[in-house]
Amino acid sequence: MALADFSRLAEVRRLAEEILAGHDRLDVLVNNAGLFSPHYRLSADGFELTFAVNHLAPFLLTALLLDRLKASAPARIVTVASEAHRRNRLDVAHITRPPDWTMRRGYGRSKLCNILFTRDLASRLEPDQVVATCLHPGMVATAIGQRGGLLELGWRLGKPFMLSPEKGAETPVFLATVSDPKPFHGGYVIRKALASPDPAALDRGLARRLWDESAWLVGL
Repeated sequence: MALADFSRLAEVRRLAEEILAGHDRLDVLVNNAGLFSPHYRLSADGFELTFAVNHLAPFLLTALLLDRLKASAPARIVTVASEAHRRNRLDVAHITRPPDWTMRRGYGRSKLCNILFTRDLASRLEPDQVVATCLHPGMVATAIGQRGGLLELGWRLGKPFMLSPEKGAETPVFLATVSDPKPFHGGYVIRKALASPDPAALDRGLARRLWDESAWLVGL
């Protein structure tokens, strides 16, 4: 088992080094770490924390492991996004410290980043070599919403109506194991089927600007 603090880019780099040192091949990378923060905070590197953990960390980890994934072809990259991305918009110029941040906007924008990242990543990959896809797992009864205050109260009240973690894992496991993943390359998946994301997630120019900015922020 390898552990890392995704709020610190140095930790992400250490994790990648540890994985590469311990594994000659990588068949599947599932980006599923996430944060739902009720307060505006900065990461150790000075970026808004939700954006740093939910987008920058998996962006960097994927980039650092990508050559090994290609060498292990056919391989897959599966990123867990969310329907919370809808009705959110990105200003790349202020993405690390957005002046209009709220808890919901911070989370929703980070999930929009996940989809934009996946789409641009897919455009850079040959699906016969590495398939990149993303998904909405459903509302899953994990501890992500247990952050204190009214947020935690609402989350605990809603938990009985959410999916179990086992049910929530079904779509990412499906994408990691389906016999032919190529039809899902660059796609957004809900309940094991392709779905249409918010129009903002289909903006190729925005995806490219986000990629370039993210690469600069993490030092690639």
